Amino acid sequence: MDNSGQAGNASQWRDALFKISTLGSAIFILGLLAFMVLVLVIYAWPSITKFGFKFLVSTEWNPVVGEFGALTTIVGTLVSAALAIMIAVPLAIGVAFFLTELAPLPLRPVFGTAIELLAAVPSIIYGMWGLFTLAPLMGDYVEPWLEEHFGFIPLFSGPPMGIGMLTAGIVLAIMILPFISSVLRDVFKMTPQVLKESAYGLGATTSEVLWHVVIPYGRRGAVGGIFLGLGRALGETMAVTFVIGNAHELSWSLFSPANTIASTLANEFTEASDDLYLSALVELGLVLFLITFVVLGVAEWWLQKSAPKGKGA
Repeated sequence: MDNSGQAGNASQWRDALFKISTLGSAIFILGLLAFMVLVLVIYAWPSITKFGFKFLVSTEWNPVVGEFGALTTIVGTLVSAALAIMIAVPLAIGVAFFLTELAPLPLRPVFGTAIELLAAVPSIIYGMWGLFTLAPLMGDYVEPWLEEHFGFIPLFSGPPMGIGMLTAGIVLAIMILPFISSVLRDVFKMTPQVLKESAYGLGATTSEVLWHVVIPYGRRGAVGGIFLGLGRALGETMAVTFVIGNAHELSWSLFSPANTIASTLANEFTEASDDLYLSALVELGLVLFLITFVVLGVAEWWLQKSAPKGKGA
């Protein structure tokens, strides 16, 4: 009886220690997040107090006269990320479904490894490839063709330069494609085989099985993978810096040079010549942090709202 009692006490102590350690880890993460926000706010405070809300809606960015506005970088960040998602998601769905349903069994590990290797390529390599390979192709062939056939649309008007928002969006799409594809592949694998076989037995085609069985079953996981890629696109720095043109201007044309928050920080942080300039750059970082927080918060809210009744979060 004594031995069993001691064993029970030891088990309770281990369980209590485990709970305390996991709680401490969670509190540490929250504390680190709060500390990061606090540091950003402290260093951005001179800019916040000087420009106020105007900082978010102004297109002025002139370090010489000390006038700073974040609108051009905010628009560039959101537009480039949106372009990347619109291009990458359909491709990722096709890649994931091919790997789980259509590819010959011996080739599935080969394709899977290739996708994982693409995810491991440093972003600066994507940027260099985009600058030396993709940008000339865009400027010589793709953008002239788009301007010729769709130039009546403001998005595809203007001189084709190869360097600009459209090229940056394509590079970002290629970068986030492996991340989204890997998540979707794992999500699609979780679909019970009996559901797919039942759909095929009822006469459904392969595409109908994808859209009416596989995707609805793994909707929550698929959305999570898409927003994982979106988070990567919002904060990407070097790949975008190489190909976006880095111009503080707004334009309806996707051919025009632009910038993002991350590319602006990469280009100008070391050149900040006074405290206000540095503070404005830190405030840009704070804005990027808030944008990412809001986007991921909306994704989590949507996932919670779309959860089946009675199945929890």
